[in-house]
Amino acid sequence: MEFILSKGDHTRYLRFLLLVLVCAIVLVCTDQDYYSLLGVSKEASSREIRQAFKKLALKLHPDKNQNDPNAHENFLKINRAYEVLKDEDLRKKYDKYGEKGLEDQQQGGRYESWHFYRYDFGIYDDDPEIITLDRGEFDAAVNSGELWFVNFYSPRCSHCHDLAPTWREFAKEMDGVIRIGAVNCGDNRMLCRIKGINSYPSLYVFKTGMQPVKYYGDRSKESLKNFAMQYVTSTVTELWAGNFVNAIETSFASGLGWLITFCSNKTSRGKIKIYFCLVNVGWMDCGTQGELCDNLDISSSTTAYFPPGATINNKEKGGVLFLNSLDAREIYQEVMKHLPDFEIISAASLEVGKFDCLSSPTICKKLYVYQPCLAVFKGKGIEDYEIHHGKKILYDIVAFAKESVNSHVITLGPQNFPGKEKEPWLVDFFAPWCPPCRALLPELRKASKHLYGQLKFGTLDCTVHEGLCNMHNIRAYPTTVLFNQSDVHEYEGHHSAEQILEFIEDLRNPSVISLTPETFVELVERRKREEVWMVDFYAPWCGPCQALMPEWKKMARMLNGLISVGSVDCQKYYSFCHRESVQGYPEIRLFPQKSKTAHQYYSYNGWHRDSYSLRGWALGYLPQVSVDLTPQSFTEKVLNGKDHWVIDFYAPWCGPCQNFAPEFEILARAVKGKVKAGKVDCQAYGQTCQSADIRAYPTVKFYPYQGMKVNVLGEYIDSRDAKGIADILNEKVEAIENKGKRKKSRNKVRILILGTFTRDIIL
Repeated sequence: MEFILSKGDHTRYLRFLLLVLVCAIVLVCTDQDYYSLLGVSKEASSREIRQAFKKLALKLHPDKNQNDPNAHENFLKINRAYEVLKDEDLRKKYDKYGEKGLEDQQQGGRYESWHFYRYDFGIYDDDPEIITLDRGEFDAAVNSGELWFVNFYSPRCSHCHDLAPTWREFAKEMDGVIRIGAVNCGDNRMLCRIKGINSYPSLYVFKTGMQPVKYYGDRSKESLKNFAMQYVTSTVTELWAGNFVNAIETSFASGLGWLITFCSNKTSRGKIKIYFCLVNVGWMDCGTQGELCDNLDISSSTTAYFPPGATINNKEKGGVLFLNSLDAREIYQEVMKHLPDFEIISAASLEVGKFDCLSSPTICKKLYVYQPCLAVFKGKGIEDYEIHHGKKILYDIVAFAKESVNSHVITLGPQNFPGKEKEPWLVDFFAPWCPPCRALLPELRKASKHLYGQLKFGTLDCTVHEGLCNMHNIRAYPTTVLFNQSDVHEYEGHHSAEQILEFIEDLRNPSVISLTPETFVELVERRKREEVWMVDFYAPWCGPCQALMPEWKKMARMLNGLISVGSVDCQKYYSFCHRESVQGYPEIRLFPQKSKTAHQYYSYNGWHRDSYSLRGWALGYLPQVSVDLTPQSFTEKVLNGKDHWVIDFYAPWCGPCQNFAPEFEILARAVKGKVKAGKVDCQAYGQTCQSADIRAYPTVKFYPYQGMKVNVLGEYIDSRDAKGIADILNEKVEAIENKGKRKKSRNKVRILILGTFTRDIIL
């Protein structure tokens, strides 16, 4: 069929095509890369992302561009980019799936005034002495062994802004003595909630081996300094004529030098309280040790570094370094320059120290080391090592060394990458520039300690081993995969040791059954009459689905033996989910015990998707095992009956009672056959509850039968946990049964003795 266009039609057709083309161009251009929008690289840290966004926000904010009709739309784009890239989980999803992975996330639609970004946003980002800590960095920092004083603040808090100038001055004063940190609770709500922060500013001292200590004093620089110095434990030795020579010679013999402040009064020595583990630190009061100071040719207040082997009675020739400063940071930097270098070690004795890759390139090539780095070798040769990928600053290096040497994570390469025939491995595919990757590494080390001997842990740097990562279809970092011979399982949970361990446990003993269209028909639609199923219809890229998954598995473990739990991947089985009328993710459905309609189900529409809320909802569809008691049945069955009973006294309007109801049903099933379970409505039967001395709801009491009428007061049970109550009841029932056996045994003995005695008389 042919179409003949007139000249006018031809012109209109061309205009239409041009319009479509322009629309297509607009659609393509608006889908700009988030990193490009902010002008940062994929390697950017959280701090660099904040700084880049702030710079753009001050320039592009609609308040400053009121004559630009596109100002609002332009600002929404950079705001959306910032909201995604600042969040560890959203950033990983964006790196892996692009915009599609964020379809269920609506961040970026609202923004603050220009004034907020100018004065309230990122208060301490431009202060080098103050380290802004995020969720991924916090634990590694405060557990590094250094002393930290951290300011938890909110950008909207006026008191936080009032404190800021003092905190900056305090940080400069304490620089080199302790670490000064800051946490923006506006950007790190979860971290602040976990740490119990409920007011701003909250100031805490963190030190390894002790509980965090909150500061309650006034917020002056001097008060803050006095409080912090209480926790500085660096040993500063007072030297005098009686101990000077012995202290120096002992230190030199062990290869350590001395850093000594000579002063005319004791007040100066506080300045030298600096963290040194490579030299001994001391002070001498020349006011009382004048003769010794004269012998050392010390005529004024000064600080001197005596390296090992220095001639202490001849400062001109003995290699003594004299410092004309009492500033801790300046002293630290100068002394570090004059400390002896690490020993250069050979390939044959690769143990500890510094290794020159230029002299032995084969070794470094074998270790896939192509640039200066730090590594921990774990005592099993050069095959068992881990490379440091964190910040090149002291606290991060110390934390890494402590964690790595006591954990079981090793650096992988083609030579030791797990094959199908080997034992199970958990492998983290990462890139060193990726902040979420660096945050995950400490959690992997923690998890490895719990599974030593059962599962091996390794990390693979995809910037070095790109081919190996491509072979395993790695599209985003970090991607954590468990290899168990031919089975491969990708970890999709949060970056915490606890959830990694749950992931491993769930693979060993699956609590959730992965359903295909075929197994759904077989197990769910054709389920046994008394069987109940809960099914989660999800998509892997869906954020709420990912958040639900660990809770879903936890719920499944709690429902084990009561309700079967499954999940359907709707990205993989899209047609099936469409046929089942699944219109959004996650879709949670409960398939109850069979009735006339085999395919009947109930959808979960609750606000909360935590394991306890879901479990409570599901248990509401199970047939009730406990018995509803009236005053008459309570008297007949419980008080005058011959069974053990556990009773839940409740009121219908009572919230805790409603929450406890599913727990009581679990209890009823757990003790079925040993103890009967009953419920008494105290709103309907107030007199019965009053006679049982019920003063609060819910109240659980145990009524044991011991061969006589049961006391109406019963035995109070102080627990609301089904398992805990079941353990208590089983223990009590066992004690009653053992008591009954002992009583029967004694009766048999009496009968035997009496029978023997009677026979002797007859004879």
